Amino acid sequence: MRYAKPWWYKRMIEEGIKFTLQRKLILDVLNRTKKHLSAEEIYFIVRKFYPNIGFATVYRTLDLLTKIGIVIKLNFGDGRMRYELAEKENASHIHLICKNCGKVFEDGGDENEKIKEIEKNISSRYNFKVENLKIFFMGKCENCQKGGD
Repeated sequence: MRYAKPWWYKRMIEEGIKFTLQRKLILDVLNRTKKHLSAEEIYFIVRKFYPNIGFATVYRTLDLLTKIGIVIKLNFGDGRMRYELAEKENASHIHLICKNCGKVFEDGGDENEKIKEIEKNISSRYNFKVENLKIFFMGKCENCQKGGD
């Protein structure tokens, strides 16, 4: 049985980027988590399977994958960049970030359709191709509003 290649594999080939073992491992880590991982966290996970990988390789790979739209680089204001695998080409979703405890919620509900319509209108008006859209709502989660940890 043959398995279909994910959309990002095709993107790498189109961009002329080799699909190396290190890149595959980094993409596998991002594909298997719902968390927003830092480069350091990704490095330590990948290193369990590929002990010879260097942090610089992980960082350069994340930078490359971000530039071609496979990975999204996120800044939640906590001093650490976080990464996530794009769900599909030109996908967007909303992040809700608790500024008290740092918890991050993602929303991909009905609001995304409204956002896509706004994006389409703005793109048309300015003849601008949006490649990545990031929306963050900062506030306090339910637990922190109640005075929890």
